[in-house]
Amino acid sequence: MKLHFDVPGDDLSLAGKASSELKKALGRLGIDPVTIKRTAVAMYEAEINMVIHAHGGSADAEIGPAGIDIRLQDSGPGIPDLDMAMQEGYSTAPEAARELGFGAGMGLPNMKRNADDLRIESTVGVGTTVTIRITLPGSTTKAP
Repeated sequence: MKLHFDVPGDDLSLAGKASSELKKALGRLGIDPVTIKRTAVAMYEAEINMVIHAHGGSADAEIGPAGIDIRLQDSGPGIPDLDMAMQEGYSTAPEAARELGFGAGMGLPNMKRNADDLRIESTVGVGTTVTIRITLPGSTTKAP
């Protein structure tokens, strides 16, 4: 099953809609609750980052017998120092996002913690692509 989501930017009231829709689809497919939660958390964090930092983008999810692959792409400013951004507590979120409770610097670490494989490709001035892989329990098929 393949799903596509457009992620609007700069509107935190819409943030999380794509991850919520994916969560519902996984539930309808009978995916176990722990895997659903891990997937939803990882995608939500990536989605929030896209809204706050990159003015939106797109997310594509593919659900197969071995797992769930999610690819989020944006044309935002890129991540200048990915190693620094991966540290818990590091944040470049604007004050407006922080006032709403976002920007604690846990987004990328939470994505890493919940994904079986996390890949981030980012070019300053071009954008960022985040690829998240969640392996389904009992799967004997290796991730691509």
